[in-house]
Amino acid sequence: MIRAALTLLLACAQLAAGELLRYEGSLEAMGTSFGLVLYGRDSNRLRSAADQAFEEVRRLEAMLSNYRKESEWSEINREAADRPVVVSDELFRLLSDCLDYSRKSQGTFDITVGPLMKLWGFYKGSGRLPHRAEVRVVMARVGYRNVILDPRAKTVRFAKKGVEIDPGGIGKGYAVDQMAAILKANGLDSALITAGGSSIYAMGSPPGEKGWTVKIRHPRKHEEAIQEVVLRNESMSTSGSYEKFFRAGRRVYSHIMDPRTGF
Repeated sequence: MIRAALTLLLACAQLAAGELLRYEGSLEAMGTSFGLVLYGRDSNRLRSAADQAFEEVRRLEAMLSNYRKESEWSEINREAADRPVVVSDELFRLLSDCLDYSRKSQGTFDITVGPLMKLWGFYKGSGRLPHRAEVRVVMARVGYRNVILDPRAKTVRFAKKGVEIDPGGIGKGYAVDQMAAILKANGLDSALITAGGSSIYAMGSPPGEKGWTVKIRHPRKHEEAIQEVVLRNESMSTSGSYEKFFRAGRRVYSHIMDPRTGF
């Protein structure tokens, strides 16, 4: 759900000839913070491009959120076990891509992890350690082959009751890609797009630099970087066990799990 307001910061002071304006903006959406850093010569174009990019995030949240009852994604989870659900062309393409990623990764990426995320307490919760018997029961409802797409009718159907798709592994990255497309369509070629610090898209480079310097946080020493990379016309996505996790006994359990085993 979109939180609070859009923060816009624009360095609009008169700059020397040849220098670029810097624009920064952020938006709370999809349970995370989306950020933009843009460079250009026209302040109106920068502001307009940022507004369009953030509006696209709002639109995608309304389509992909599994927290909003009225979203297309939620309708699929409610109805697809009982009947084929007609979806928009865009969502159908995205789901098709997700199933393709699942096949290519041999199931290590799987949007049907919804029941597992709930069992482990990571959906609207802080985590819990389930019994192995509980995992076995839920695993009967997990597996990308349970999602059946009809390309001609543009429908989604589940093979059995209890299947539930989760956008967590695809939603932010897809939104970042769409934001980048909008910025490019507005003629921008120097921008950094971030979603929660874990999904990043770097267009061009800042003035006088070879690319955008991105620091990867150390998983144990939170004030330190474990690696520094320079991105130019590249994207990067990371995930770690140091943000969404809980402790049970002497072990740490995180939201990163293998959909093929349930652990």
